[in-house]
Amino acid sequence: MADTLQKFMFEDTVVRGELVDISETWKHVQARREYPKAVKTILGEMLSAAALLSANLKFNGAIVMQIYGDGPLRLLVVECDSELNMRATAKLVDGAVISDEATLPELVNANGQGRFVITLDPKEKLPGQQAYQGIVPLDGDTVATVIENYMLRSEQLDTRLWLAADDNVSRGLLLQKMPHEGGITATGTGDLGTWDRSVMLASTLRTEELISTDIETLMRRLFWEEDIRIFDPKHPHFLCTCTREKVGSMLKMLGQAEVDSALEEMGKLAIDCDFCGQHYEFDPVDCAQIFVTEAPVEALIPASPIKH
Repeated sequence: MADTLQKFMFEDTVVRGELVDISETWKHVQARREYPKAVKTILGEMLSAAALLSANLKFNGAIVMQIYGDGPLRLLVVECDSELNMRATAKLVDGAVISDEATLPELVNANGQGRFVITLDPKEKLPGQQAYQGIVPLDGDTVATVIENYMLRSEQLDTRLWLAADDNVSRGLLLQKMPHEGGITATGTGDLGTWDRSVMLASTLRTEELISTDIETLMRRLFWEEDIRIFDPKHPHFLCTCTREKVGSMLKMLGQAEVDSALEEMGKLAIDCDFCGQHYEFDPVDCAQIFVTEAPVEALIPASPIKH
């Protein structure tokens, strides 16, 4: 079954929601590398979160979410573009032993150095245009709370997330209160406003239920009494955008002195894309060509270290 992202809106309010199931994409990510259980859970949750946030962006480009720090888990990266093409990877300290119950702060924020980064990278940049990047301290014990705090403080948007992932499934629910427009408010009718009521209903959702229940059933189960407008579904999927040219750009950013030193030691450079495992090799002639070609430097691809 194809992965699905379902957007919906509570009628006559400024409250919108999304449900996503990206289990097939998640399986593609896991096929590239074996992760400890705790890392797998966090990376799977980030994958759903990236799809949910990307679906509300009105620009042609990609959202890149990163969590990094000073624990045994050094880096988590998830990328999702405006077509819902997705990829993800994680980097661990060599030899790290990680318990199944390890929490996000334990994994990346051992000494308070954890950071959460969101980058909005337009596909076709105007002259002089740079990607927008927001970097904040890691504020929260879970992926959901980290993103909720970021959205409230950096974007001034009330956002709630429910995320879950295991070996087979990655799913998520997002509720968001949009800025008030045209006199429409989030108060609705009754004793509780629509925002408070929708959050209250969604908060009955438990992790096991989110993992074991398809999103169509979840929608009915949670909001069956609400007046909801449902939009056409979208379908995320795995796609890695690495190319030989982008790897060459990464080498160019390292500088000719470092590349020449590595060539002298190893004879050629071998680099594997951490997202998809694609193998690239550069001999001395290839590397010399990189530094005489005035090609634009593209976004870095997290890649395995240069090796024999």
